[in-house]
Amino acid sequence: MGRLKRIGTTLGLFALTTMATLAHAGPPLGGTMEKQPINVPAIVMFCLFVCLTMGITYWASRRTKSTSDFYTAGGGITGFQNGLAIAGDYMSAATLLGLSAMVYGQGYDGYIYMLAFFAGWPIILFLMAERLRNLGRFTFSDITAYRLDQGKVRTMAAISSLTVVCFYLLAQMVGAGQLIKLLFGLEYKVAIFAVGILMMVYVIFGGMVATTWVQIIKACMLLVGGTLVAILAMSRFGFSYTNVVAQAQAVHKLGPKLMYPGSLLADPVTAISLGLGLMFGTAGLPHILMRFFTVTNAKEARKSVLYASGFVSYFFNVIFLLGLTGIIIVGQNSEFFVGGNIKGALIGGGNMVAMHLAKAVGGNLLLGFLAAVAFATILAVVSGLALAGASAISHDLYARVIMKGKASETTEIKVSKVATICLGFIAIVLGILFEKQNIAFMVGLAFGVAAAANFPVLILSMYWKGLTTRGALWGGYGGLVSAFLFVLFSKSVWVDVIHFKAALFPYTQPALFAMPIAFGLAFIFSKLDGSERAKLEIEAFEDQYVRGQTGFGAETASKH
Repeated sequence: MGRLKRIGTTLGLFALTTMATLAHAGPPLGGTMEKQPINVPAIVMFCLFVCLTMGITYWASRRTKSTSDFYTAGGGITGFQNGLAIAGDYMSAATLLGLSAMVYGQGYDGYIYMLAFFAGWPIILFLMAERLRNLGRFTFSDITAYRLDQGKVRTMAAISSLTVVCFYLLAQMVGAGQLIKLLFGLEYKVAIFAVGILMMVYVIFGGMVATTWVQIIKACMLLVGGTLVAILAMSRFGFSYTNVVAQAQAVHKLGPKLMYPGSLLADPVTAISLGLGLMFGTAGLPHILMRFFTVTNAKEARKSVLYASGFVSYFFNVIFLLGLTGIIIVGQNSEFFVGGNIKGALIGGGNMVAMHLAKAVGGNLLLGFLAAVAFATILAVVSGLALAGASAISHDLYARVIMKGKASETTEIKVSKVATICLGFIAIVLGILFEKQNIAFMVGLAFGVAAAANFPVLILSMYWKGLTTRGALWGGYGGLVSAFLFVLFSKSVWVDVIHFKAALFPYTQPALFAMPIAFGLAFIFSKLDGSERAKLEIEAFEDQYVRGQTGFGAETASKH
């Protein structure tokens, strides 16, 4: 433990000193965006956050002794704590910066977009949370493989999970580099490297205990920071929503149409496909599903979703107010514009509206706090993603497929830590390689794959007794491959990234097309499977149903 402590301290201090000593580095690498002035309060607050979380990681490392501790924090997290952690997993920097900018630019369309993100939570609450906790151990493939062929189904689930994790992780890493390049004055590569090192430290030494508490602290900071900016902004309008809307409509280029649905209705197929991907993709994200195994029982799992839904819905409404007030306060202030464009525009537009609003209403101190929170948000999200990816490798592939359940807990944890290091360096390398690419399609791919590959097999394994191994494999791989190909052949990749003249697939969102393929293949090949094994798998559904409903035996779920 002493050696672990020394290594963790060294890595942490290296990341901190890298941030501090290179704060006055030269111009951003390969970019044309204007670098923001060095924000000392932001750097100080971020360093304080890192020091706090390093202390938590050291405390967590002393409590992390078994696979149950490493993967699920020993199943001892309360519903309220887990709800905050889930909300922290879900409320990324993209949520704060991207959605507030969408409201700033498109008005009510931005709010509709948020609702699509939120719509996945009732599905998890009413259909999945209780059975996830009663049937699962460490990863969601514990449920899909409950009565099916362990090796084949776990391999399929691990591949789709890693695909989702890698693309989501890549999007977060590139976003981190762009954000820190602007706000902290660091070079892009340095920012990427610092995020990757800190992520590895959190997961390797603290496991789920550290990751959970980092998420909780970050969620509280994000809620407090966003609320404070919203209160200060609304105070300028007498806390009158009517006044804000009226003034925003008066100055915005959309005028009265600001508060009407618009651009999302121009292409209803894409809008529906996006909505399906965000709704059902949420219920298939491995780092979100993994959190339901950290609570003590199914009741706490349901409470987790209820609390998370409350925190997320509250935060979305705060973001909506930030976007609307930003139209008036930021949009009418020449200080925040260069050549007619908002300063610090990230990939795809003026994603710095929330930051400019914080500076306008609270000065550099509030801007520094919100900037530190945004970076802390990225650190927390990538830590959860890395843990989910490492768990798929160590628990599903190594312990259950390769070792067929005979691996020792010590060896399994070692494999998970090695997998975390590998994922961390892969994320760093890919983040550097994709610096200049538009990575919006990667987020769409992550949700699309989760909705088309993970969700159909997971929900069918819970509710349809007719699902067989053959059907699950065809459905899972079919959803994974089709979602990937639809995104690859879309304009986002085929034209914008690979630079072909025309897209082979006319839409940018895959869920509307890939999900029916996944469900259809799972149904057809399950029905066509007349093997003896298939009959036994169908009969085993009764035992799974009782366990899923009553939780009988669930108290031992995290001990296997």
